[in-house]
Amino acid sequence: MERKKLWFLFNPTSGRGQIRVHLVDILDTFAKAGYEVTVYPTQGKEDITRLLPQHAGEYDRIVVSGGDGTLNEAVTGMMHCDAQVPLGYIPAGTTNDFAKSLRIPASMPKAAEIAANGTYFACDVGEFNEERFIYIAAFGAFTDVSYMTNQKLKQVLGPAAYLLEGAKRLVDIPSYFMRVEVNGEIIRDYFSYGMITNTISVGGAKNMTGTDVDLDDGLFEVTLVRTPQNPIQTSEIMANLLMPRDSDTPHIYSCKTDHIEIHCEEAVPWTLDGEFGGDQKDVRIINRRGRITFVVGQQEIAESSES
Repeated sequence: MERKKLWFLFNPTSGRGQIRVHLVDILDTFAKAGYEVTVYPTQGKEDITRLLPQHAGEYDRIVVSGGDGTLNEAVTGMMHCDAQVPLGYIPAGTTNDFAKSLRIPASMPKAAEIAANGTYFACDVGEFNEERFIYIAAFGAFTDVSYMTNQKLKQVLGPAAYLLEGAKRLVDIPSYFMRVEVNGEIIRDYFSYGMITNTISVGGAKNMTGTDVDLDDGLFEVTLVRTPQNPIQTSEIMANLLMPRDSDTPHIYSCKTDHIEIHCEEAVPWTLDGEFGGDQKDVRIINRRGRITFVVGQQEIAESSES
């Protein structure tokens, strides 16, 4: 009987390079699950995005390991594949926001077990102009924290490094006058921060996107923060973002939608899954429902909105 084929691509530098400690155990897990394994350590940025459309169809399962940026590369690559191959994920970054949403454990051996033997979950994917994102597209205050934070600081301090870098942004909050088209409504206002998400965790913090989040409902959670006029409003906004938001506040516009357009006369820097997404004046974001099939645990996603 011909063995199933699995392609394991991993970022050797993610999360302090911890993959090196667990690599043998991970490969052993795949072999015990009946897979013939091909291993590829990434050689540079967008390596996975380039390789997957060329070779993914040759395998029965793709598994990637790295941080949120590595996962974004994999999703982008899979979106350009003719074959819809199930995608397993072993988180190895600093915050691993989307792994938390998928309820994939931080333990790499346990995550490998799920990647090899889990069940399928058809997850929504975001289309951002010509780019893709799996869990967040954001602009404004704090969005550059992830890719501007010193890599060595991330390795030493972990998530605390993001908090230190983010604190610096409080002294100079940007403001953009935008025209937002969403759900048949047009909103014109000054915004300092915005995020279009499909996740229960942002920057390691849960509930910022609300408590009613489904990753496969074809809808994004939209959060647009109006520019604060004084320190009191700034404090109210920060407190509201960090607490479960089940009630409206005049400082934050929120809704659910399957598409949104945002226009600004000046170029606005965006991030996609924690990586720089370019300076954009006009943005069109569309939800592609159930576009990527992830491999997850038996009960993991069904419980994601309940905790």
